Amino acid sequence: MARRSSQASVDLDRFDLAILKILQQNNCTPQRAIGEAVNLSAPAIQRRIKRMHEAGVIIANVAVVDPTQIGRGITIFVEVEIGSENVGAIDEAKRSFAAAPEVQQCYYVAGGADFVLVVTVATMSEYEDLTRRLFFENRNVRRFRTLVAMDRVKTGLSVPITVPGATNGASHPSPST
Repeated sequence: MARRSSQASVDLDRFDLAILKILQQNNCTPQRAIGEAVNLSAPAIQRRIKRMHEAGVIIANVAVVDPTQIGRGITIFVEVEIGSENVGAIDEAKRSFAAAPEVQQCYYVAGGADFVLVVTVATMSEYEDLTRRLFFENRNVRRFRTLVAMDRVKTGLSVPITVPGATNGASHPSPST
């Protein structure tokens, strides 16, 4: 699911942006309903969605699962500092973190840490096992800092989209095109 942001940008018109805005809210919205909302035919919607998939604009269609409903109610943020800034150590850390199913998200960052991880676990004992495996047994990890979420105030992966020509907070293009 992860993609590098160095891909060439794709030209998206206001219809594409409106379609993306709808799909980010519910990617199961029927193409006919999207077409009605943005004033395009269902086949035109299908072609645009296919093009955005092929171009890497849409990188996945997923179900967002509430971790508490499946017994993984503890969310932890981990700042990880790597001992060596060489490319091999960084790449090894990226592979290790990406391979751990408990790691929902992994960011290579600038600042006080080298990585920020978002982790979900069922118990603190499970997190302790994860720290042994990912951090204590990894000779490249200098230190890590744990932040335990007390409340999930907002979660999601949607990107803010502004549709040119939309008025009064409307998210869809006008029918004049």
